[in-house]
Amino acid sequence: MSPSTNTPPHASVKEGGATALSAVYPDIIESHILTRLDGPTLASASCASSTLHSLSDQDHLWSTICHSTWPSTSAPHLRSLVSTFPGSGPRSFFANCFPLSTPDPTTAADAAASTSSPPAQEIISAVDIHYKNKLIFTKVQETETVTGWFRCSPFRIDLLDPKDVIPTPAQHPNGDDNCTALNDDLTLSWILIDPQCKQAMNLSSYKPVSVQRHWLSGEVQVRFGSILAGGTKACTKGMVQVGIVVTCGGSEGGEMQVKEVSLEVEDMDGIHLNGGESLVILQRALEGQRGKGGDRVEEGKRRYGRYLEMKKERKEREMRAEGRLDMLCVVLGVSLFAALLFFVCCR
Repeated sequence: MSPSTNTPPHASVKEGGATALSAVYPDIIESHILTRLDGPTLASASCASSTLHSLSDQDHLWSTICHSTWPSTSAPHLRSLVSTFPGSGPRSFFANCFPLSTPDPTTAADAAASTSSPPAQEIISAVDIHYKNKLIFTKVQETETVTGWFRCSPFRIDLLDPKDVIPTPAQHPNGDDNCTALNDDLTLSWILIDPQCKQAMNLSSYKPVSVQRHWLSGEVQVRFGSILAGGTKACTKGMVQVGIVVTCGGSEGGEMQVKEVSLEVEDMDGIHLNGGESLVILQRALEGQRGKGGDRVEEGKRRYGRYLEMKKERKEREMRAEGRLDMLCVVLGVSLFAALLFFVCCR
C-alpha cells in the first residue's frame, strides 16, 4: 500500500516535489504563516493571489501587527478607535501610519491645498520609543484644540513633566562618537490621530535626523520629525518642520535618562507656529496621500537635508535682499547729501 498523506483532496504536486499553494489548508496558512509576517510583508503577500488576499484581510492579523509595531495602540480606547477606521479598520490604520506622512513636499508643485475636514476637537498622540528594539517608553496623550489658549499659543506637546525621567539601559554618551551611535539604536514613532474624522499619520522619521550634544549642559538632543507643506497664509508658506526632540541626560550612575519628549511646528524662518496655524497644516497632512514605506528612514533623512538646504537658500536670499536695500539707502542718502551740498554752494 502506498503511504497516506495529509494533503487535502484538491492538492496538486508540481515538478520537483513542490506543493502548490492551493494544497495547503487555509487555516494553516493563516495561523502558521501569516501570523509570522510583519506589516509590509503581509501587505505584499495579499497581492500575490486572491486566496492570500482574502486570508490577509483578517482584522485580527492587522490588530496584532499594529500592537506589536506600536505598543501604544494596545490601550483600550485606542484599540476601539482603530477598529472603527473606514475601510478595513486596523489595516487602514497601518496603511496610514507606517509610511511617511506625505509625498515629498520639497518637490510638490501645489503644496498648500485646502482642507475639507471640520476643525478637530482634539488630537491624540500615540508615542513609542525603542532603544535597540527594546521598548523604553510608551504613552497616549490627548490634546484639546478648541480653546483660544491653544489656538493662539505656540503649538507644543510635552509628554513628560519637568520632574519625570525615563531610565534606559544605555550609558550616557561621553563623546561625539558615542552620540552618533544613537542614530541606529534609538527609534521613535509619534502617531497623530484625529478621532473625529478617523484619520491618523506618523509624524516621526522613525530614526533620528540629527543628534547633537549641548556644549554647556552636556545633554544630548536627538531630533526626529517630518517635513510638511506649509499653509496658505504668507507667514506659513513654503515648508514647515514638525520637530520631535528627545532630550537625554545622565544619571549619577552614568546611565542615560530621557528627560524631555516634545513636538513643535516651525516654519522656514525658525518661528514656532501657534496652535491654530499648526492644526490647519496637520489636518491637511492627515487628509493627504502617504509617501513610501519601504525606504522611510533614508527618505526622511533626505527630506530633512533638503529642507535645511532650502532654509539656507532662503536665508541667503533674504540677506542679499537686505544688502541691496542697505546699498540703496546708502546711495539715496549720499545723493540727498550731495544735492543739499550743491544747493547750498550755488546760493
